[in-house]
Amino acid sequence: MKTTFKVLFLLFLIVFSTKSFSQKMVEYYEPAKNDSLRVGIEDNDFLPFIQKGYTLMLPKNKEIKGVLIFLEDSKYDKKNRSSKQMYTQASEKDFAVLSVSTEIPLDFYFSKSSMISTHKLIREVFDTYNLPNNNIFFLGASLVGHRAMRYIKFMTESDSKFQLKIKGIVPCNFTMDFIRKWYQHKRDIRINLIDLWEPKFINYLLETNLGGTPQTNPENYHNFSSYCYFDEKNENIKIYKNYAVRAYIEPAIKYKLTKQLRTLYQNNSTDIVGFLAELRIAGNENTELIVIQPEDNPLQERNTQSTWDSINKDELMDWIQKQTEK
Repeated sequence: MKTTFKVLFLLFLIVFSTKSFSQKMVEYYEPAKNDSLRVGIEDNDFLPFIQKGYTLMLPKNKEIKGVLIFLEDSKYDKKNRSSKQMYTQASEKDFAVLSVSTEIPLDFYFSKSSMISTHKLIREVFDTYNLPNNNIFFLGASLVGHRAMRYIKFMTESDSKFQLKIKGIVPCNFTMDFIRKWYQHKRDIRINLIDLWEPKFINYLLETNLGGTPQTNPENYHNFSSYCYFDEKNENIKIYKNYAVRAYIEPAIKYKLTKQLRTLYQNNSTDIVGFLAELRIAGNENTELIVIQPEDNPLQERNTQSTWDSINKDELMDWIQKQTEK
């Protein structure tokens, strides 16, 4: 029995060592400003600045075939929480993984300065570590995914000489239609069933940065949204029509009805399905929708991060690999 245990333990050490030393980690973050930003109308509605910088995972002693990019906060989403889940799979396929953060807490990329900051960091990393500008994929849930869409739009419309050669994007259960989101939060506030910090926080930011409400300034909301049901033109769709797109949703209808009294309209899945439909109308046939079915338990916590956590990362990396062969 002891011999068997020793053999198993030795095997574990070999496997663990192989995984641990097959990657090289690089991290650079600037000290955070000793200041804060107003995010609401109450006296305590302030958030401190966070650290601007990046974390890079390099497959050790391998020729890098591509880069996975996550635009993650350096603090509020537990630094690199999403990108870390792809390190092993990416390394096995000879991909680097880059996580980039601005200094703005819970940054929605309202300002050009945020996207310029992100772009400078990305370019610095590519130059410093000689990353190949090929087979670039943006991934992420919640704000991580939203930032990717904003950054891609910003760079598409810019005259920057350094442009990433993006192969695909992986949207995961995040808001694309901010008119829908604004109305969702107005309803949350009216019903007063859940913690209202987030609805008040997001609507404050939307109204402050987009010059009013969807009722008073709909065009700004159309422009800010990757997709909008009430925008007949949906001009932003053409920005993403040439990319491979694999989208993940987890409607969790029973959970949201039970815990939040939300309808199908108060659901990020509505946005992503609409986005894919518009992409196909625009001629993008390389799109795919993955619907994650939660366990039939309305009390189990479901959110955007839990959707990302439940994704089969091996299967996702296989899909990414296939896109590079096309």
